[in-house]
Amino acid sequence: MTAKVETALRGPQAYDLARRIIEAMESANVWPSALNFELWTHYLAEPDGALGTEIARLLAAGERFTEATADMLAAEYLPRGRLTEEIRDAGRVLDRELSSVAAAISQAHQTQSAYGKTLEGAATSMEGADGAPALQTIVTSLTTATRRVQRENVTLEKKLETSTKEVAKLREHLEQVRRDAMTDALTNLANRKAFDDHLEAACRQSEEMGTALTLAVLDIDNFKAFNDTWGHQTGDQVLRYVASVLGRVAKTPRIAARYGGEEFAMIFPMESMSQVEKALEGIRKEIGTRALRRRSTNDELGTVTLSAGFAHRHVGESAVNLLERADAALYVSKREGRDRVTSAERLQTAA
Repeated sequence: MTAKVETALRGPQAYDLARRIIEAMESANVWPSALNFELWTHYLAEPDGALGTEIARLLAAGERFTEATADMLAAEYLPRGRLTEEIRDAGRVLDRELSSVAAAISQAHQTQSAYGKTLEGAATSMEGADGAPALQTIVTSLTTATRRVQRENVTLEKKLETSTKEVAKLREHLEQVRRDAMTDALTNLANRKAFDDHLEAACRQSEEMGTALTLAVLDIDNFKAFNDTWGHQTGDQVLRYVASVLGRVAKTPRIAARYGGEEFAMIFPMESMSQVEKALEGIRKEIGTRALRRRSTNDELGTVTLSAGFAHRHVGESAVNLLERADAALYVSKREGRDRVTSAERLQTAA
């Protein structure tokens, strides 16, 4: 989902957008299924995007918006659809290679079986062989059978070598597909799905090993006003800039993710609260003190600021509760003037 669509879905304006989507779908006689709603969200929230343009073309041409149409559009334009097709293609390649190897192994097995029978026959013949000519015939037969087995073995080895290379390439391709599916296309940080998985895993590890875990939620201040003033393309540049700062700070085992819209999240395993606060203050100061310029025109954009809230995980605390406390701390940062870092633990102590 693009930044423009995500922004449209976050905030009070999203309800108006949802109503317009339903009305537009009803007007076009399109059933409000989950997939259709997602497609039409792109169509109305980003009409000049690739998916929005294609839906507009189909409607202008008077084509019926069927389930087949929806599936086709999803496969072509939605990352989830492309991922599904990639996995299907990989499955077909793997099936073909496995079938080819199975056939080669079967052929080699038949040749080996025949060779065994040839040896048994040769042993019986040698017992009753009378003179050199008979022995010569037996030896010739064994030589021919041996060469046949050698050829089959060479063929099988080559086939296995080729298939091994194909499967290795397939594994590498699937790993890239997996990485793409877990990466936010705009910022190259982990996406929401990857963040959820990492947070659950980090909480389990923290519980099992008794190690520290801190979660931070960060949000660009007044980003909607910035977008409205300078446009979504410039807003995307700001998102990429903020993400680059977070990515530089989030060295392993830290993890930075785009949580949605202009909101980001960071996971800090095995670090003290003071270490986390120092890192977050460094991020806040770096972003808030840099004068930004528009790439296309070199216009001065001023500065953007960042608010953050963080929470240190308690023993037995779930990922959901940890996230809620970090969100609450972020809300306090916003309420008290923005451009600041707030600790959920200090809020609790103060209360």
